[in-house]
Amino acid sequence: MNKSIHTDNAPAAIGPYSQAIQAGDTIYVSGQIPIDPAKGEFAGTDIAAQTRQSLTNIKNILAAAGTDMGHVVKTTVLLADIADFTAMNEVYAEFFTEPYPARAAFQAAALPKGAKVEIEAIAVV
Repeated sequence: MNKSIHTDNAPAAIGPYSQAIQAGDTIYVSGQIPIDPAKGEFAGTDIAAQTRQSLTNIKNILAAAGTDMGHVVKTTVLLADIADFTAMNEVYAEFFTEPYPARAAFQAAALPKGAKVEIEAIAVV
């Protein structure tokens, strides 16, 4: 049976989806754009600030599910501009240690609300 995960420490869903779903021992975190939940707006305009906020949102959702970034097994990173890959990667490395999660990174034609980055994650409890 699926269980919805919700925290006020991450932005509310902007559509008919959950911040995350727990299915068995696996947590599926929906794509997180860089909205600071306290302000309701982007945490910054550059890729570093936006990546940091997207990953902080994931971290807070995982905490609400009773797990943490060390239990992430897979991420998907969507970038508005693939030229931001290196700067995104530098911030990304602040949130994960070896063994790093598997990851895919893509450039997307557009992201919700004009974000520079959106990141989703799969973790275990």
